[in-house]
Formats: sequence, C-alpha cells, structure tokens
Amino acid sequence: MWSSSSLQQPLLLQLLVVQSLLVAVVLAQRSTTPAWNTLTGNRPLVVARGGFSGLFPDSTSLAYQFALSTSVSDVLLWCDVQLTKDGFGLCLADVKIDNDTDIANFYPNKSTTYSVNGVRSTGYFSVDYTSDQLTNVSVVQGIYSRTNLYDGLPMQTVDDIAAISKPQPGIWLNIQHDAFFSQHKLSMRSFVLAASKRVVISYISSPEVGFLRSITSRLPKVTKLVFRFMGQDVVEPSTNQTYGSLLKNLTFIKTFASGILVPKGYIWPVDSGLYLQPHTSLVSDAHKAGLEVFASDFANDNLISYNYSYDPLAEYLQFIDNGDFSVDGVLSDFPITPSEAVDCFAHLGTNATKKVNTLVISKYGASGDYPACTDLAYTKAISDGVDILDCPVQLSKDGVPFCLSSIDLIETTNAAQSTFSTLATTIPEIKSGNGIFTFSLTWDNIKSLTPSILNPYTNYSLKRNPKNRNAGEFVTLSDFLSLAKNQTSLSGVMIIVENAAYLAKKQGLGVIDSVMNALSKAGYDKPGPQKVMIRSTSSSVLLKFKEKTNYELVYEVDETISNADNAAIADIKSFASSVVINKDSVFPQDVLFLTGTTKTVSKLKSSNLSVFVETFSNEFLSQAWDFFSDATEEINSYVTGAEIDGVITDFPKTANRYRRNKCLNLGNKTPPYMAPAQPGALFQAIPPGAAPPAPAPVPPLTVSEVIEPPLPAVSKISPSPAPAGTKTGGQGNAQSRVTICAALLSFPVLLASLLLI
Repeated sequence: MWSSSSLQQPLLLQLLVVQSLLVAVVLAQRSTTPAWNTLTGNRPLVVARGGFSGLFPDSTSLAYQFALSTSVSDVLLWCDVQLTKDGFGLCLADVKIDNDTDIANFYPNKSTTYSVNGVRSTGYFSVDYTSDQLTNVSVVQGIYSRTNLYDGLPMQTVDDIAAISKPQPGIWLNIQHDAFFSQHKLSMRSFVLAASKRVVISYISSPEVGFLRSITSRLPKVTKLVFRFMGQDVVEPSTNQTYGSLLKNLTFIKTFASGILVPKGYIWPVDSGLYLQPHTSLVSDAHKAGLEVFASDFANDNLISYNYSYDPLAEYLQFIDNGDFSVDGVLSDFPITPSEAVDCFAHLGTNATKKVNTLVISKYGASGDYPACTDLAYTKAISDGVDILDCPVQLSKDGVPFCLSSIDLIETTNAAQSTFSTLATTIPEIKSGNGIFTFSLTWDNIKSLTPSILNPYTNYSLKRNPKNRNAGEFVTLSDFLSLAKNQTSLSGVMIIVENAAYLAKKQGLGVIDSVMNALSKAGYDKPGPQKVMIRSTSSSVLLKFKEKTNYELVYEVDETISNADNAAIADIKSFASSVVINKDSVFPQDVLFLTGTTKTVSKLKSSNLSVFVETFSNEFLSQAWDFFSDATEEINSYVTGAEIDGVITDFPKTANRYRRNKCLNLGNKTPPYMAPAQPGALFQAIPPGAAPPAPAPVPPLTVSEVIEPPLPAVSKISPSPAPAGTKTGGQGNAQSRVTICAALLSFPVLLASLLLI
C-alpha cells in the first residue's frame, strides 16, 4: 500500500523545518536531577499524541518527525490504530476517519452508520475500505482552531511510524475500539501480535479489559500494557462495569497491565468554575498497587484551570513536581512543553538563580490575574518576581495622579454602568469613539468605581480569573511609590506618561509636574537602590523630564517597524536610553506564522539603546504558531533568539520562572525544546498552493515620526461643577492624603498574605 517513496513527496520542503530545529541529542537524564516521585524513580515519560498534533495534522510523518526533533530523547510516538477492510493498521485519531481525512472528497455521500460501544455513529469508517482504496486519501487537521495550512499529508501505517521512531525507544499503540473491529470480523489482537514481531512497541493501551487480557502473555517483555480509563460513568464493554468502579479495584488491573492511563481530571479535578480542587489519591494508590500512572488530555491550546493562568508549563509541573507525587508520564499534543517541564523546570526550587539578566517589567502589574493597576495586581506582580513595576499615570478632575491602564474609565471599570455614564463623550485627540475620561471625575468618584479585569480574548471564550474579575482597589501614584519603595526585590519603577499635551492645554492639568512631585515626596529624587524609568510615546514629554530630572527615559514606538533610520536613532538618543517596541517589530508575522526577523533590535542595540518588547501574555491566542501555544517558548525566542533586554508582561510569574530554568546558557548542548524558534522556517514549509500572498513590507522608523513640538504650558481653566455624588467638603488632594495613609497601612498585610499563598 504505502511504500517508503510516499514519504519523499513534496514533504521534503516541510522536513527542512525538522532539520533546522534538530539540535544535538540531550542525555536522557541530567546527573544533577534528584529522584522523582514516580513509580520507578525515573523521570516521567513524554508521549506525543499523534506526534506533534498541536501544529500538524494528527499522525502524519511530519507530526511524528517534528515531535522527535523538538522533544526529550526518549519521547514516545502515540498511534491510535484503525484497521482497514483488508487488515492494514493505520494511525488515525478516531474510528470515524472523515474528520481527520479528506475521504469525503473521494467517496462523496458514502457515509455509513454503525454502533460503536453501543452508540450509533454516522461517518466514514476504515473498515469499509481496503488499503488500496485509501491510497490517495490524505490527512487533514481535525481540530478546526488549529492551522489547516499543512493539510494533505499521506496516511501512515504502524510500520511507517516504527521506521520514523528509530533509533528511539519505540512507539505507543492505542487500541481504542477492539470490540468494534471484532464486529466487522477484523482481529486487532492478531494485528498487534504480528506487529510486535516486526517492530519495537514500548506500550500498548486500551480501554477494553478483554483485549488487554487476551494479549498479556503473548507479547515481548519490552512491551508494557496500560489500561485506559474513560469517563467514570462510562461502561467498560467486556466487564459491564463503569470505569469509576474499576478504579476501585486496582489490584485487578495489575493482573493484566503494568500501568493505567487516566484523564488528568482523575488526578487534579476542577470545579464547575474551572478552578482546581485538592488532588485525589489516585497516583499514590496506583503506585502502591505497582501500577504506573499516565495522564492524558494535555494540549496547550485547550481551556485549562484558571489556577494555571493560561500557562501550560505550570500545568505540567503541577502533575510531575508538586512535592507529593509525580505521574509516570503525560500524553500531549504539544510534546515540546512537557519536555521542557521535565528537563528544564522541574525541581528548580524557590531559590533558583537567574541564568539570564533580561528584565521582567510588569504590564499594569500582574494584570493577567487581577484587574489592571489595582493593589492586588501590583502585590501579585511583586510576589511573582517582577523587576520593574509599572504605573500608567492618569489624573483625576481634582488633580490626583493615580495608576490606571487607560485614560478611558470604560475600559477597566464599571463606569459605563454607573451614575457617571452621562459623562461619556468623544475626544478625537485621545481616542475614537466614546469614553468616560479620568479627568471628568474626582478621585473620590473614581475610588467608588469597581475595577474590571482586562479580557483581551473574551471573544474566544478565554476569560481571565473570573473569581477575581472585580477584585482589588485603585491606587494613587503616592500609594504605588510607597509600596514599591519598601520592596527590596524590585530594581525600579516605570512611570508611564501619555496625553500630557492635551491635559495641559485642554484640561489645565500638569501631569509631568504631578509625577515629579510624587516621586520627590517618595524620595525617588535622591540616589537609591531602585531606579526610576519614565516611559512615553511622546518625545516632548521625555525631553521635559530630561530638563528637570536624571531619571532613565524610555521611548515607546507605538507602531510596527522593520528598522530605524540613523537620524531617528540619533534623535531618540538625545532624550532616551531605552526603547519599547512591539513583538511584530522583532519578528513580523503573517497568518500567525513568523515570516522572518527585522533589523530593529540589532540596529537599536548597536546604538547602545536597551530594547524592551511588549506584550507577552500567557494566552495561546497571543502567540504565533512558531511558539507552539507555549508562553515560555515565545519568551525564550525573544530573549535568546533576538537578545532583547526586557520583556513587558501581564503574567510576570511566567517570565521570571523562565530566567531560572536549567536549560539556559548551555551553548551547543542546549536541548531542542529550549532552542529559539527560527523565524520563517514554518512559514516557508507551507505548501505553495496553501501559502498566503506575501504581506506588504513594513516601513522603518523615521525621524519625522519621533520629533514633536514642545509641550504647551498648563492652561488656567476655571473648574467645572463636580459630577453628581462628589464630596465637596474640601480640596481633592487633601482628601486623597487621608486615603493614601489608610491604603498604605493595608499594603504590607496584603503583600504578606499573597506571598504566603
């Protein structure tokens, strides 16, 4: 049916991706790694479900090759076996093959209906076709949220996968529906026993007790049998017991299997709100019975518990390095992430030293976990190990400077649903569309509002920490500075100033003077262990600060650029020592694939300008395909690949942990799962017919975009009536001083409580 020549079709171009990422093989176990809490004491296994099926079509040669080249050296290749009418064993994700192949194009309107484990199912089944009839049928991406640009790869047989795996330890065959194939007079038992004589099979799993018991004494000693548990209320076909009942009789399972494979929820259940519950005793119970435990359902682009803050690496570590137990292996669509978890991040300890000096700069505090710029977001960022704590300064109507991510209160508060909704207006100089602006409300008004967590991907049902979506309190700039001043772990603060010209000219508010006064009162105008960074997209703002202070000035480029003219760089250097750019200005992308590397970072750094990049988020939708839905992979590519000086992130914990992993600074011994992405490699591997048109070139930064007129003087504007509900007994600043004192008393207690969590 499928000969070796079928692997040499136009796949050669795609296999270049594998070659470009293939790094020197890493030892299976680092000598410094302590004993694991697995059954054997060995490190957990990484099992690649269908290869690297998180990116490529499941169970294709490219998916398997890519898994081998980016994972730990002992990675196992998982194959869901489906039998054809003439007994060939294909690796396809499901017994219904129409979702993962283009068979309907070759046999339109030929679907059939069968009973599968007592459930009537309609579709295309391999049992209806001979191997010859399926020769031209191709595999496609069966999960529609993943890229389909690699569709059209040929099917693979078990023997094909065994050939690909060499000289790796072998493969893992999953026999999901033995009873179904038996109904169609096909013997999965005969197929598996015959295959075990031709190829090395490390593991065979099945959810059917009868099948495993029928082969347990007939296999080579190198092959282990694993009983796969389905949902606890599902009935196992050969015993008529539910899987929940069988879980209570592990000694029975041990009579025919050496391990069990369970959905991860069996071990770490979650409640209806997707928050973790205490772990069960399953792993320890199974280990006592002499059974290995493998956990399934891991995918970086799935919804996971909010406790993990959308960080898939954190989830793997919860299962393999929690201090109580470790599973013996994980089944993943993205084997690169458990590989880095096992080899680079497990057993780090709380005092692991930093291996790189890249700064971690917060984006509105830990705004991925709490409402932006609230006391909770800031204290969480500190406990997560941030270096530079940021405060975007806004001014209230009565001139109180405070921290908030946007001058428009609608974006981060309930202002639109409050009594202040009538203050909505349009100010084209600030933004398009309506807004309720901070300078329209007094500080007391603003304190009365409820914070709202930022949800940049809510349209895709990715919500941030729903339990705490309205938690926390807004803080004045003085509150912020007092909190930061007392933290020895912080190396500095970043004060962000925008809209200064409009506030001075149209509202009579001097944000620059307000910032300098607050910094002076907090003692930041004198030399100390913490530095002050002033950041702005306005060169005139930074020039004004340069005239009056010695703070470190940071220029933000608020557009995507591919380079910077010499004149633009010279002008920036006249008022700033650092630059903030966006991620696309480093690695441009098209259809969510990196297309190459710009000259931006190298040009700026060659002029002695530090380069900070934003925004690094944990959500997989924020990352190009090249980063495999893994925030750590993305950070690594910018830090070790582009050599940036700082990451600006709303999840500081992820970036701080990255800097301490054991796989950094290893030179040519760097493992493939900690090698930076090669921008353009995956994009160029897209077949010509599927590739999108070339994107328009991105222009460089020019001097005309940097130079601005001087800031206007602060206008003298008569105060307008206070909004309804405003306290009128005294000046706003006097009232805010009382608030500041009360808030400061609570900050140390709050921080201490978070550090203990």
